[in-house]
Amino acid sequence: MASSLSTTHFSNSLHHLSITTKPTTLSLSQNLRICSKNLNILKLSPTRFNVTTTFAASSAGLESSKLSEDINSSLDLVKVFDLKGNEIPISDLWKDRKAVVAFARHFGCVFCRKRADYLASKKDIMDSSGVTLVIIGPGSIDQAKAFAEKTKFKGEIYADPAHTSYEALKFVSGALTTFTPNAGLKIIQLYMEGYRQDWKLSFEKDTVERGGWQQGGIIVAGPGKSNISYIHKDKEAGDDPDIQDILKACCS
Repeated sequence: MASSLSTTHFSNSLHHLSITTKPTTLSLSQNLRICSKNLNILKLSPTRFNVTTTFAASSAGLESSKLSEDINSSLDLVKVFDLKGNEIPISDLWKDRKAVVAFARHFGCVFCRKRADYLASKKDIMDSSGVTLVIIGPGSIDQAKAFAEKTKFKGEIYADPAHTSYEALKFVSGALTTFTPNAGLKIIQLYMEGYRQDWKLSFEKDTVERGGWQQGGIIVAGPGKSNISYIHKDKEAGDDPDIQDILKACCS
């Protein structure tokens, strides 16, 4: 899916979730069934899940059609920092090349470590197509350096201390998009896979002051400052799009 649901829509959806007294089984995957059974957590109705997915997918084209008018003008004012502390207009990251640009929730986030690996697993395909892989995080240059050192991410890493790129792209933020049943299940799944939250980075002052509620997304952009051909906005924590959709946008 290539767009986020609004916080209001998500809140309404959350309102309709209920704890069932009749034993049922989720059909999303074996891991989700196991996690759901062990934790006795809320269970999603398959019907409601399908409706939500359809809504998000159908709104993607609308979001893309507004990019040139709304988002590109806002991005013109955004500056990010490389690991050496150099300030760079964000659109310079794709003005002369095509790039897959992933926006992390924050540099300590367990979901973001998974996203880094998730994208890096296809870096050979991106490289062969002349596409650069980039991660931007809402934090300090030192946090970005720590992320680079601990994850060994092979793409480019930039810091956005002021969160201006997140505001320009209108990524969602808030407790309701962070603490969700799906996010809870995904955290358990990630821990089972060996991923861990970096609590030191998570409790850095700038992350704590913003509450850690920021969600990110992924764009495919360039060549050309105004050429954004794909955008996915996370509707909740851990909302990774289908990797094939990204590869189709960047490498087909």
